[in-house]
This record gives sequence, C-alpha cells and structure tokens, in this order.
Amino acid sequence: MAEKKVILAEPRGFCAGVRRAISMVEQALDHYGPPVYVRKEIVHNHHVIRALEKRGAVFTSTEEEVPEGAVCVFSAHGVSPAVRGNAAARELHVLDATCPLVSKVHQEARRYARDGRTILLIGHSDHEEVEGTYGEAPASTIVVESVQDAEELELPPDASPVYLTQTTLSLDETADIVGTLRDRFPALAGPASEDICYASQNRQNAIKKIAAHAELVLVLGSANSSNSVRMVEVARGAGADAHLLPNVEDLDPAWLTGVTSVGVSAGASTPEFLVDRLVDRLVEHGYDGLEIEHAATENITFTFRPAWHTEEANTEEANPGQANTEEANIEEGAHA
Repeated sequence: MAEKKVILAEPRGFCAGVRRAISMVEQALDHYGPPVYVRKEIVHNHHVIRALEKRGAVFTSTEEEVPEGAVCVFSAHGVSPAVRGNAAARELHVLDATCPLVSKVHQEARRYARDGRTILLIGHSDHEEVEGTYGEAPASTIVVESVQDAEELELPPDASPVYLTQTTLSLDETADIVGTLRDRFPALAGPASEDICYASQNRQNAIKKIAAHAELVLVLGSANSSNSVRMVEVARGAGADAHLLPNVEDLDPAWLTGVTSVGVSAGASTPEFLVDRLVDRLVEHGYDGLEIEHAATENITFTFRPAWHTEEANTEEANPGQANTEEANIEEGAHA
C-alpha cells in the first residue's frame, strides 16, 4: 500500500499585515486596559476574535457603537473617509490597523479620482476592504465583481478608465477580469504594481504546487476570509478535491476515503496552532508521512509606532526617567 502522507504548504498562515493588526490590539489592551473597541473583525478569523475578546477587546459593527472618547481600532481591511469622519466626531482615540498594502490601494484611488479617472474596482462589493476603497471616491468608482460584469459594463466615450483590485483575490480570476476589461477598453490603465498582496500570491502559488500531487487539499480559514476561500477555489481549479475548514472538527472522515495524500495550508489570518491540530488529526487517520511544499520565502515586516509612543515621549521630556514604549516589530516568516 502507498504511504499515506500530508503535504504541508509553505508559506501559510499569518501574513505581516495580520500580525501587525493583532499586535496593535494586544498592545492597546496592555497599555490602556480593557475594554478596547475594534470596528469590525480585526482580521477574518473567529479563533483570533475569540482570543482577543477573552483579553477584553469588544468588537462592534460600526464606529457609532463605540462609546464617545473610547479607544477604537480600525481593522486590517481599511475604512472609508466617512468612517474616519464619524470617529473624529465621536472623539474616538483611533488606532489604525489597516494593512499597508490596503492603504496603498486607497492612495491609488484618491490619486486616480483627483486626476479625473473612472476607477474600475475589481472585488467583492460586500467585502469590508472594497467598501473602504470605494468610499475613497464613490462618485468615480464602479465595482466589477466578475467577467460577466466586465462584459456588460458600459462607460461613456470620454471615460478614462483605470482598474484597482481587492488585495485578496484569486490571481487567475483577476487576470481574466482585467483581460476582458482591456479587450473592451483598450485605453485601460492600471497601478504601477499589482494590488493583490504578496501573501495571497504566495499562498495561492503554494496551493497550486500542492494540488499537482495531492488528491485532497484542506485549507484552514474562516468562511468570511476572502483569501482562504480563494485558496480553495485555486485548488479546485488545479484539479484537486478541496475543502475549507473553519475548525479542525469540520474535517469529514469520508473525504479521506481512498486518499493517500492530503495537502494542508492556511489562510493569511489563520493561526498556526490550527495547522498543528489538523496534522495531528490526520496522523490519527494514518497519515504518518510529512512533506513540505515550499513556494516562497517571506521575510516582510510591517512596523507601527503606537499612538502612545509620542504621548509618552512628550511626558518623558517633562519627566526624565519614565519608561518609553518600544515600537513593535512583528516578524513575518514562513513556518517550518
């Protein structure tokens, strides 16, 4: 009989933006004490959310639910200018955990709108990231969700179109949409560099490599995690049977019938302990072999300077000898 094995993707799990966002909430809790309010889910993973709730984080649907003057963290997915305005009106002490790669797309949207361009924003209209980017220039932006949308889109003859994308999309699907838009609007321009983030690219590339020789691919991630859902779609597109697992307990033993090789990965907002648990569960089902499929090495780090760093520095000038808060430096690397 063939050896039953697990093929583990590398890289997988937390990206630099997720590490930065989670650390910002943790450090805010350490500094201010609970409660610290977070607008929306800081990242799309319910295990992360529950762990932060236990520490005293309170998650709200809108900034208007946060008590006036309270500490409020904006999620990694970004917010619109309208949200920032509402927060300022409520005098919230805002900590912005928007991923720098999402902030880049916001900057592009503002620049294109200022230049009078029509922005074709490729993404899912109900996703928080798209809501935030759209909010930068709603009068200039049209959301394009699919190839069909691109085929049916009508623009005035004098339009000067440019496209932007949600950062967590499927590379192949996005390429198809952009290709359709270029066919229809030859003057279409795009950003100087790709908007889809390095972590989404790397995880999708690793999934493709795994799917080439794994009969089953399991992706750990929450159902509302766009990048995790895209990874499942990529695996299926590459010919493998694939499933999303929000929890290890969601593993259906029937999926393993006749399967000798199982590929395992995790979305960019999924903690590594879930991967360990899933591998242990598969060992219980006889998958004793373990291989690593390496697609990329990640060494990106996103730092942030806490708001209280400046506050304490000013206090230290007046009262020498008081402690200062160090800037966070969150390492991002491929897990072994």
